[in-house]
Order: sequence, then structure tokens, then C-alpha cells
Amino acid sequence: MSERRFDPTTGEWITFATHRQNRTFLPPADACPLCPDPNNDWDGEIRRTDVQIAVFDNRFPALSPTPPAPDVESDELYLVEPASGRCEVISYSADHNATLAKLGPERIALLVNAWADRYQVLGSEGHAYVLPFENRGEAIGVTLHHPHGQIYAYDDIPARPLRELRTAAEYRTRTGRCVNCDVVAAELEDGRRVVAESEHFVAHVPFWARYPYEVRIAPKAHTPSLVAVADEAREDLAHLLHRVFTGLDDLFGFPLPYVLGIFSSPLNGEASVAGWDGSWDDISHLHLLISPPNRSATKLKYIAGTEQMGGAYSTDIAPEVAAATLREKIPQA
Repeated sequence: MSERRFDPTTGEWITFATHRQNRTFLPPADACPLCPDPNNDWDGEIRRTDVQIAVFDNRFPALSPTPPAPDVESDELYLVEPASGRCEVISYSADHNATLAKLGPERIALLVNAWADRYQVLGSEGHAYVLPFENRGEAIGVTLHHPHGQIYAYDDIPARPLRELRTAAEYRTRTGRCVNCDVVAAELEDGRRVVAESEHFVAHVPFWARYPYEVRIAPKAHTPSLVAVADEAREDLAHLLHRVFTGLDDLFGFPLPYVLGIFSSPLNGEASVAGWDGSWDDISHLHLLISPPNRSATKLKYIAGTEQMGGAYSTDIAPEVAAATLREKIPQA
């Protein structure tokens, strides 16, 4: 079973991919499908031992370019459609125990270029939205410990990016400005929530942080996607990311679990779906979000009652306090 069902009470689509229930789950290092497997000893994905970055189709995709027909039929109330799209895995290293902080800025720069390349290629296939992301740590629910991320290509714009775009469209209509440009300017002027800065980018704990040690990274100039970031600025971003990942891993003395997402401009479809008559690029401002669940070394921030049922987040640490703590851990340029 692989299909999408529409929730008429919220306007959101939910994907059902029941084959993923039996996907590989926390195998030992000597049977990891992302470790180099030159002799095909354990049916690994990667044959070369000198690989740096590898991108390939997910064996257990939630979305597929040739999805099966849905198990149930649509009607006027309950809409159903095939789970169409692409799901890719991106391995960061041949080293099973590596982290982005340990791999260094050069490897992160290669990763940034890979993200940009896949964004462009998947967009050329007609997909509407490309979302690179990483889930790290058992607290997040990872099924493989090997350093890796994923890239989903959706045939429509997922709920959260669409909500952000609609908000940006409303702000642009009301003020004539980009809301993300104004956020960057406000954070740079205030400074209390900024945890690291480079020539082209700023990293800060959001004023509205949903997680205590959440970090948001955005270009200082209006930039709709990674493709629009010049080579020099991509290297600048890689060095900033390396500093941030280093600080996060040093925060409590262990590799911090997190979810990382890269939000860019939609690639296809009409901007009017977000309530905007202009170009996507006018209201899209590239940003990366790193959301660790820890509120201390031994305590996690759970998505529970008010968040899950009310959609209203509540956090225990003020963003200004969290930012001050992170600044002490993040190497400054």
C-alpha cells in the first residue's frame, strides 16, 4: 500500500507507505547498508570504498515516480491519490562513525553542492518542492546510524513550507518587503539570539524557537535557494555549518540528536497557491533549520499535548538564554 489521503478537516495530505514498516532497523556496523560493500557481502548500497558523497534512491520510499494505484477509491469527501514523488538517500561519508562536525567544512561544502544539484535535477523532473533533510540520533527515530540524510521531491508543496510561503506572501503584500529579510536584519541588529555569523550568512536561535536549542541559518541577502548561492558563499555556508555542528555536539558533550531541514523556493506550480501573483523567488528566502530535541543533557522536549493536539508549542528555555549558551560552544570565526 502506497497512497496519499486528504484530510478534509485540515486541508493536508497524509502519505501511507506500509512497506516501510519492514525497512532496515539499526543494523550492526558490519551489516550497515550505507557502509562500503565492495564484495557485496551484506547487500550494501555502495560498492566503492573511496566514496565521499553518495546519492541514490531509497529502497523503502514513501513517494515513488511510479507508485501503485491506491487501495481505496476517492469520493467527494475522501480524496485519495497515488503517492507520487521521489525519495533519495544521501550518504555523507564512508566512515560509519563520522559526524558532520568531524568531517569538516570541505566535506560539508561538497554536501551543500550535492543538495543544490539534486534540488535542480529533481525540479527539472517536474516535482514542485524539494526538501533535503537529516534525522540524527535514536531520540529522533533514526533507523540507520551511518551519517546520512534524505531528499524528498514532492509533487505539491508540503504543509509547512506552504504555510511559510503564504505567510511570506501576506507580509510582502502588506509591507512590500520579504519577511525573512526583515527577520535577518532584526536578528543582526539585536544580536542577543545570534550564535554565529559569517560574511554571507547568520545563525541564530529563532525569536519563536519551538525547541530550546533550535538554530536557524539564513543568507543575509535575499536568496531563494541554494542554486542561487554563489560558489564563494557556499563555502562560507559550509564553514558556518561546521562551526554550528561543532558547537551543538559540544553543548552536552555528545553528538546531539537533531532534525535538519533546508527550505528553498518551490520549483514548479503557480505561486497563486500561496496567495501570491508574482514569482516564487520574490517570497522565498533560503533557510536551514536545525531542531535538537534536548532541553538538557538528560531531558528531551517531547511533542506532547499542547503541541500535538493544539499545534501550540511551549518551550522551557528562553531563546536569548539558549543563544548565550550556544555561543560559548560554537567556535567563532
